[in-house]
Amino acid sequence: MEKKEIKIVGLDLDGTLLTDKKELLPYTKNVIGEALQNGTVVLVATGRPWTGVPEELRELQGMDYALTANGARIIETRTGKVLEEHLLSKEAAKKAIAIGRKYDTLLEVYFDGQGYAQKDEIAQVRKYHKNPNMWDYFLRTRIAVDRLEDLLDEKEGNLDKVQMLFADMEEREEAWKELEREGVFELVGSLQYNIEINAVGVNKGTGLVNLGKMLGIRREEIMACGDGDNDIAMLKEVGFGVAMANAEEKVKAVADYITESNNDEGAAKAIEKFVLKRGGESC
Repeated sequence: MEKKEIKIVGLDLDGTLLTDKKELLPYTKNVIGEALQNGTVVLVATGRPWTGVPEELRELQGMDYALTANGARIIETRTGKVLEEHLLSKEAAKKAIAIGRKYDTLLEVYFDGQGYAQKDEIAQVRKYHKNPNMWDYFLRTRIAVDRLEDLLDEKEGNLDKVQMLFADMEEREEAWKELEREGVFELVGSLQYNIEINAVGVNKGTGLVNLGKMLGIRREEIMACGDGDNDIAMLKEVGFGVAMANAEEKVKAVADYITESNNDEGAAKAIEKFVLKRGGESC
């Protein structure tokens, strides 16, 4: 493979940059900081909204961009300026919610980087989020409303995405098929028990490549690290895709390189190897 310089690094959060306990470890933070100081554009590329990105990352000097809601929105972090957005129409969101209502789900909608869920469902988060480490994050970052459909009627503009969390995996499978038949959604599942619903064509890979175009950086000069279903398009689309050791097999299958697990700070080790080039390796 032709050696190339990596100028952009897109980093998934859950299962990639963060440990299973949702921690950002010191070595990882230091490596990201060093890459930023060296002039590399390092950004989170996450299904989360910007408000859901850990504060220590949001405040990291030099992290000037963020790709959120699976690529529905790319922002300039210091100014809050939206550089690109591909939103889900209210009509499509209502259609998705109507399908979700048929199943035992916790439903969420995201407007302008903020997640909303119904009070009655928020109270049952432990039933739907299988990872206890997500409970506190969820409760801290969601705004409670009485009814999602009423919120959609009240809000102006379209949505970042809709998310469904399932108590029963067979129901998740049925809901996925039903949503797919509509033909108006981009569906991914970053967790084994969720469905994230974006506008058709929205994914992290397209978002990173488009950011590169804005910055005059070629696709071949972009590296991305991920572990989940919503990272597949990203690893395929960029010049150098890195899968975590804990990634699903279908994610590893599209990667150029497999690093160590999220708990062993594999993303930081990949940055050190291929961006900071300690160890003499190039991609």
